[in-house]
Amino acid sequence: MSKDPDHGAHLDFAKSMSYGDYLNLDKLLSCQNPLSDAHDEMLFLVIHQASELWMKLAIHELTAAVAAIRRDELQPAFKMLARVSRIQGQMIQSWDVLATMTPADYSSFRDKLGMSSGFQSYQYRSMEFLLGSKDRAMLKPHEHRPDLHKLLTDLLEAPSLYDEAIRLLARRGLSISQTVLNRDVTQHYDADESVLAAWAEVYKNSKSHWDLYELAEELVDLEDSFQVWRFRHMKTVQRVIGFKRGTGGTAGVEYLRRAVDRPFFPELWQVRTEV
Repeated sequence: MSKDPDHGAHLDFAKSMSYGDYLNLDKLLSCQNPLSDAHDEMLFLVIHQASELWMKLAIHELTAAVAAIRRDELQPAFKMLARVSRIQGQMIQSWDVLATMTPADYSSFRDKLGMSSGFQSYQYRSMEFLLGSKDRAMLKPHEHRPDLHKLLTDLLEAPSLYDEAIRLLARRGLSISQTVLNRDVTQHYDADESVLAAWAEVYKNSKSHWDLYELAEELVDLEDSFQVWRFRHMKTVQRVIGFKRGTGGTAGVEYLRRAVDRPFFPELWQVRTEV
């Protein structure tokens, strides 16, 4: 028997905010509305909705990290970037749960999804744009929503996390090509020799550039986690639908495989061969 004097007591929250009120649970838990009687559709819904919540937090942290680096405030940026890497860890684990769904399970409700596809996730696209994977064609799926189209356009046209990191290198006196510093930030970033040389200097003389060295490693952690998430996504899709085309007409596994091979911070991987 519990000796807690409050054990079994019924508290009246009629005039106070409860746990459910604070989390808005009634609204949150009413968002799972399967379109079929298939048992596994609930799994599919919850996994994707939970992933969108994690992405919302990741975007919150990435946006703040970009602003902090722009202000030369690296210590708070390190915490934010580390948190995004941990968020990615949670999202990676979600694929293990979704992978319990067999091809037959998915086929039992796939036709109910219509043209909807994860390819249309504006939050995922926001994360890619923030990290520097820019492609104006990715705005097209959101033309029917002017608010989302503007949100993504603003991110497309703003310097990415890596753009701000490179500008920071230049502010610290490291030699960065003007071509890079004045580049069109709406374009996907391609590796540059001056940026590689700057990161090599940071790594070879880490004691003199300790905060830049720490920033580099936070960025590597972040991309590593993101690419593992992309890989687990690809392998889960392959496990469930093989090489069929994805919903919404996407190329399915082939599209996801190409994404895995597309780095955000190329010089930070190349520099490991240089030092």
